[in-house]
Amino acid sequence: MSEFRLIVGLGNPGKDYQHTRHNLGFLVAEHLAKRYKLKWTRSLTVRGLVAHGVIEQNKIYLLLPSTYMNHSGIAVRQMAGRKKIALENILVICDDLNLEFGQMRLKPKGSDGGHHGLHSIVEHIKSNEFTRLRLGIGQPADREEVVNFVLSPFSQAEKKNLVDFVARAADCVVAWILTGTEKTMGQFNKRKVNE
Repeated sequence: MSEFRLIVGLGNPGKDYQHTRHNLGFLVAEHLAKRYKLKWTRSLTVRGLVAHGVIEQNKIYLLLPSTYMNHSGIAVRQMAGRKKIALENILVICDDLNLEFGQMRLKPKGSDGGHHGLHSIVEHIKSNEFTRLRLGIGQPADREEVVNFVLSPFSQAEKKNLVDFVARAADCVVAWILTGTEKTMGQFNKRKVNE
């Protein structure tokens, strides 16, 4: 098996979706690439943008699937298969309606929780035994449709804390790379961005 770790940011491709709640996973992966000066390239063999390099002396791949959210699993299966990455070395970053904005929860495995991107990954790699970092976006108010809510931009109040939230989520990913899931869960789970 490869010694690389695979970090997957979930979102939808295209400018229309760039700063929407559903693209929080993309934002964190992009932040990591910028922080560690990793360059994105369009893969010929994987349906996504890929960056690879070193984060704190550890070899990693970053992946942004270029399909829409509900087909994210295609790129993950292609990447994990071609690079021979073990399930325990995969971390998927996604938004979560069941957590307040600013909260994050790292989990070693579990159900897709109704998230279409996670569902697609489980379906394509035939396992739910991968770590996921769920990032809270809160619930829609006033009976707004969930689809409209996740595909809409962050509110003005959320935007004030978004940079810190994304940076803290990136810190969580780095901690996972360095110390593993259990220790990182104890450090980051249930804490808000401004705590």
